[in-house]
Parts: sequence; structure tokens; C-alpha cells
Amino acid sequence: MTPKNRSRGRPKSFDRKAAQTTIQSLDRAFDVLDALAAGGAMTLSQVAAELDQAPATIYRVLTTLQLREVVETNPATQSWAIGPAAFRLGSSFLRRSSVAERSRPLMRQLMEATGETSNLGIEKSDMVLFVSQVETQETIRAFFPPGTQSPMHASGIGKALLSCYPADRLERLLDTRPLERFTEQTITRKDHLHAELRDIRARGFSFDNEERTPGMRCIAAPILNFHGEAVAGISVSGPANRMTLDQTDQIGRQVREAAETLSRSLGAADPDRSPDP
Repeated sequence: MTPKNRSRGRPKSFDRKAAQTTIQSLDRAFDVLDALAAGGAMTLSQVAAELDQAPATIYRVLTTLQLREVVETNPATQSWAIGPAAFRLGSSFLRRSSVAERSRPLMRQLMEATGETSNLGIEKSDMVLFVSQVETQETIRAFFPPGTQSPMHASGIGKALLSCYPADRLERLLDTRPLERFTEQTITRKDHLHAELRDIRARGFSFDNEERTPGMRCIAAPILNFHGEAVAGISVSGPANRMTLDQTDQIGRQVREAAETLSRSLGAADPDRSPDP
């Protein structure tokens, strides 16, 4: 007879009294991957110091991961870095939706048309998670490598997504996430943010005017799916001295049109009209 109260998906040997439900060595391996992802190429001693672990322990983890190509080593510098298998694993996250693949040609077109970096982001745990980028060749440029996160209220893509939220979801987020100030331009009052979101819905694109980083601007628009839900945002970002205020409407139209094209490819019936919250 099946024991009562056993969680679905848990093997029988894990009963309610089992205290250890994680694998320590696996947990340590993910700590190593997190360190390399954040620090780039690191030596064995650097990883061990970062994680406060013995070098011999970290070396066993690294060599195990190396056999699977999850990490790789450079003998010349004696450093370790994230390997190609980690990229393949991470890419499976993007394949859950075709929006990342479909967006690449349009992101490249936006970069070429505007001369600035184009980005793709999604909502993850009430933050913007950047998942793809096409960089400009300019020396000074915006840089949001895949995996970077940003607060919703201080991001062009974040505000574009928030403009599509139903009222109850928006209020829940604002009740749990303070509107943290990053620059003098950051929106920190709920009424000001609500007014901003109304403007975004009216024009079809958002504008981050140095609200997260001084000297950087971003223009974004939401990408809708078959159900009319905002599943991602596409943006163009760059230095304020190149993305001047008098270019806002022109770049905004280009970004909005790219978002509408992507939305139609995902089955959105009327992508140029976001639902009122």
C-alpha cells in the first residue's frame, strides 16, 4: 500500500523523517558554476577562495565537470571557465519559447537601423532577465549579457512588460517590490509609475531615460503571444549622447514595429494594442 503523505515525484526511500534531501557534492558543483559564471575565467585558487573550500575539493569538482564539457581549462593561464555544455544546457531554457530564436533577425535589423545594441528580455521572479543581445560595434555601448537581471520599474523592457499587466498582478508586484532609486531619474512613486504605464500603452513603447544607469537610455516594446499576454520585451539601448531625446519617437516606432512583427509570429491577433490593466 502506498504510504500516505509522500510527495509526488519523490522516491519511496525518502519518507517524512528523511532529513537530507539534497546531494552535497552536486550542490557544491553548482556553487562552482555560479562562481565561474559571475567571475569569468578563474584559477583554482581563486575559485577555492571565493567558495571558502579546499583547493583539492574544488579541483575534483572542476575535473568532473570538465569531463562533461560543462567547464573548460586553459593550460596557458591555468584558469577555468564555463564550457560549451553549459551553454547547451542553458539554451534549453530559451527553447521553451520560440521567441528567442524568432527575435534574432529583428534584433539585428534594429541594431543596424539604429546603430545601438538590441536586447531581448523576459520576466523572471518579478525581475527582467536578459536572454539575448545583438551588440553594436561602437566602442561605448550598452551591455546586458544573457543572465543579467534588472528591476522592472527601472528598465525599458520591464516597464514595457508592466504596461501589459492586469491591474491585480501589477498591484501585487508593487506591494511586494519597493521602487528602489538608482538615479535621479528613477521612478519611485506608485502614482508616477501608473502615469508612465498609461503613456506606454498609448504610444506602444517605453522609454528608460537614465533611470537605471546614468548616461544610458533604452526604448522597448512588449512582445505578445497568442493569448495577448506579454511574454518578452525587445529594446534598443545606448549612451544618452547618441540616443538623444529628439530620436525617441523614431526609434520608438522602429522598436514597436519589431515587437508587433514578433507578436504576430507568435499568433497575437492584434499585437499593436496591449490590454488595459
